[in-house]
Amino acid sequence: MSLSPTIILSVILGYFLVLIVISRLTSKGASNKDFFNASKQSPWYLVAFGMIGATLSGVTFISVPGWVEASQFSYMQMVIGYLLGYLIIGTVLMPMYYKMNLTSIYGYLEERFGIASYKTGAAFFILSRTIGASFRLYLVAIVLQQFVLGQFGIPFWATVLLTIVLIWVYTFQGGIKTIVYTDTLQTFCMLLAVILTIIAIGQNLELNLSGMITEVKNSEFSQTFFFDGGWSDPKNFIKQFLAGASIAVVMTGLDQDMMQKNLSCKTIGDAQKNMFWFSIALVIAKMMFLFLGALLFIYAGKNGINIPERTDLLYPTIALNYLSPVIGIVFILGLIAAAYSSADSALTALTTSFCVDFLNFEKTQQIDAQKTRTMVHIGFSVLLFFVILLFYVINDDAVISAIFKVAGYTYGPLLGLYGFGFFTKRKITDGLAPIVCILSPILTYVLSSYSEVLFFGYKFGFELLILNGLITFIGLWLISKRND
Repeated sequence: MSLSPTIILSVILGYFLVLIVISRLTSKGASNKDFFNASKQSPWYLVAFGMIGATLSGVTFISVPGWVEASQFSYMQMVIGYLLGYLIIGTVLMPMYYKMNLTSIYGYLEERFGIASYKTGAAFFILSRTIGASFRLYLVAIVLQQFVLGQFGIPFWATVLLTIVLIWVYTFQGGIKTIVYTDTLQTFCMLLAVILTIIAIGQNLELNLSGMITEVKNSEFSQTFFFDGGWSDPKNFIKQFLAGASIAVVMTGLDQDMMQKNLSCKTIGDAQKNMFWFSIALVIAKMMFLFLGALLFIYAGKNGINIPERTDLLYPTIALNYLSPVIGIVFILGLIAAAYSSADSALTALTTSFCVDFLNFEKTQQIDAQKTRTMVHIGFSVLLFFVILLFYVINDDAVISAIFKVAGYTYGPLLGLYGFGFFTKRKITDGLAPIVCILSPILTYVLSSYSEVLFFGYKFGFELLILNGLITFIGLWLISKRND
């Protein structure tokens, strides 16, 4: 029995009413300081739990299960690499951020290199997060359009507009102070949906947990470690592990969105506890999604269900059309929670970065600062709207692959800037830093396009981010001198 669009729409509206209530309770009398860092009063355990949802996002919720057909469990090689990245964040980056008492983490670049490097780092974050948040919302909008709003004759652009307006409504006043609590609810809904779906598929296949594990283990999808293909294999363990570590560092440790939550904890000790427990829980959650993906393909095969051309749609197709209505409802809640747990904090982080890094909120006295912040918030909402519509026109890749591919280009200069700042004591010609950071992704793209010819058959995967960061590092060295 499939759910009607009316029921699904009612569930979505009810969910957002709950989020709005949470927003009203947490944002009373909220100031700009509350919006930016919750006045550093966030409980670390809520931040840790909520960060799971923000890291997973709607992309993981839908794309990772669908990705199992082509990549098996190779994604876990990258997830293992995440642990090294989170260790670096917790022991190196976060102590520095707390010591400098930063609201925007890109303030480090101003002190280390100068104003041009500072603005360049912040600009690359805004570009990176705008693209990433738009991809995530784009995926959810497609599902809502196909299974819900499209059934009422509502056009895609209106679906996108609705998704963004709902985010704005519950984040515009409390910002990060509200998001710490809404992300906790959203993470719970997301993980509940995965667990209940796994249970439902097990019941349909007449398998208990042990039986499901055996079924997945014996399937074609369960291979996790890849060593035989060598460096020409994009799934090679070393490549994936190093790529995972670097992605974790840049997409969490050098990302204002993710670090803003950590910086809202009371002390560096609380923030480090948050990072430790979050990293363990995230590995477990990622494995659950891959396990679910394998079960979805096994279930489809045994029940004669055609695999959608876009494997991103396999999970929603089975959850909404083949399992019980209860599973359909929790899937919708999980999908919405997954998408909005990353998109709402992204909108807040973009607003924070622009206000602090470009409008200099912390350095100058702002006239009617709260009104200015609200206008910036609206401006980024409009920007996300148009970027999503652009993706709708041009995108034809698997969404998760596209996100990591784009991140390899836009986060690479941040990796190079911070790496050069930490591992050298050299002084750069600050005015040339933007040129280096712009040329680096271009050169990375050229090398990636011709890598098989230039590097004896080597084909770049997600480790493209490391190459980009290395090129930026070399470029900064060329415009630097010894700091006497």
